[in-house]
Amino acid sequence: MRRIALLSLALALTACQKAAPPAATPAPVKETYDASASADARRIEADVRFLADDLLEGREAGTRGYDLASLYVAQRFRAMGLAPAGEDGSYYQRVPMLRGVLQAEGNELAIARDGTTRALRFRDEFLPSANLNEAQAAVEAPAVFVGQGVYAPELQQDDFAGVDVKGKIAVLFNGAPARFDNDRRAFYSSRRTKAEELVRRGAIGAIVVQTDDEEKQSPWTRFAGNWNRPSMRLRGEDGKGVDTFPELRVSAMVSAAAADALLSGGGRNAAQLFQALRDGKLPAFDLPGTVSLRAHTQITPVDSRNVVARIDGRDAAKKNEFVVFSAHLDHVGIGAPVDGDAIYNGALDNALGIAVMLEAANRLAHGDTPTQRSLLFVAVTAEEKGLLGAEWFAQHPTVPAGSLVANVNMDMPMLLAPTRDVVPIGIEHSSLQGVVEQAAKEIGVALSPDPSPEEVVFVRSDQYAFIRAGVPAVYLDGGYQGVDGDAKKVQEDFLRQRYHQPGDDLSQPIQYGDAARLAELNARIGRRIADAPQRPAWNAGDFFGEKFGTPAKTGSAKAAD
Repeated sequence: MRRIALLSLALALTACQKAAPPAATPAPVKETYDASASADARRIEADVRFLADDLLEGREAGTRGYDLASLYVAQRFRAMGLAPAGEDGSYYQRVPMLRGVLQAEGNELAIARDGTTRALRFRDEFLPSANLNEAQAAVEAPAVFVGQGVYAPELQQDDFAGVDVKGKIAVLFNGAPARFDNDRRAFYSSRRTKAEELVRRGAIGAIVVQTDDEEKQSPWTRFAGNWNRPSMRLRGEDGKGVDTFPELRVSAMVSAAAADALLSGGGRNAAQLFQALRDGKLPAFDLPGTVSLRAHTQITPVDSRNVVARIDGRDAAKKNEFVVFSAHLDHVGIGAPVDGDAIYNGALDNALGIAVMLEAANRLAHGDTPTQRSLLFVAVTAEEKGLLGAEWFAQHPTVPAGSLVANVNMDMPMLLAPTRDVVPIGIEHSSLQGVVEQAAKEIGVALSPDPSPEEVVFVRSDQYAFIRAGVPAVYLDGGYQGVDGDAKKVQEDFLRQRYHQPGDDLSQPIQYGDAARLAELNARIGRRIADAPQRPAWNAGDFFGEKFGTPAKTGSAKAAD
């Protein structure tokens, strides 16, 4: 879940995703062999070539392709000598979920205003979320515009000022005010935070309107092409979805092109509100008339699995504490064809991240001295469905609760041009900063700041599930200081053209040497955390530490140096 505009609340509430069409015949992949490559780079390449092959059909959670990928990772752990750390002595942890697929019929967004009714066109102008609570859900009510749906009194921000959303459908934009610091912007941009606030205020539906700037960055047509991609949520013991917000009976997204139909009225129009968003001056106001929403979803239970392995520590007092490495194994599967290719392979996202984690595990498994604390390696499922595998593991760890001391996450390292640096996301929040800086210094790699902090990636990958469980975390990404060119432009081209598209495949110029360097950095960070006298701590006064940490996990910034 990487550097594009945030998925809308409508998507994230049960992110509109697809039903897989029949797989195309796998296309032949041009094989190359670099005789000069190091052994570690070659191992990473081999893992990526298997995981991103067409035979795995995009590794969507809950599919045979994903199950094959998880089997492969488990046997790679076994071959390296890592012990199983899943359930019942296995490498696997079951992750129960509900699967929702939006149906072609029975969906509606109609606006009754000034004596007329305007029905938006399904797919072309609006898409409801798949609803994991009701197969056929409907709501009709007045609507109210609430800016970005943010209530942050500590920052004097109340997007609900002067309006009452109880019993109404909330209409809002993505994100959080640009004036917020990065931490609070990340937190208040998250779909969960927005949904919780809407529910607390009594809203019964939600509509997220795409802005003109979002349309430029990620066109509606690209998103709408995969309108029936499956959504998933975790499934509780009662068989019901977890965090599905049933109080919001129907949620939907409206395209920027159709925004005026919903937002015009009372002397305002969509263009004015788009500009007000850029100016940081969004008003809240009741919209005239009423809105009818309907969503038709096929709901079925489905199971997937995390893959979990361990390396036991040597210190009698510390070996029951764990440093957990994570990377998501799933991608988005099969979708709308692009130039005849319907398999979304996910080579960078996140076959490469998994391969880097595996190589870090290999280094640590064959190091001269075992670490003092134990190490866990978790290939998680359903990141693309909303960080579900990581959330399940963080809330139901296969090791004793409270024993996780830190998380080192890998997600979509964009290594498409040789670079001199690495981007560590989130090190400023905890004592992990000193650990990462020292490890990078040892191998001579520069650390660069996040080039796009406004995209709040700190809450958009699996480390956020661990952060919400109070565990300090860092997320490592590829750098952008090019050795012989503009690596940042290469990354931007990838995000614009191939991210979550069939083009994220093995034809890309993946820099496996840089990936090996990143694996070495991961391993050194993990070893330093595992051998430190104290477990990592949140920095005093840190926003996430105060929000999610416990007193035992919040303290001096030097706790794990």
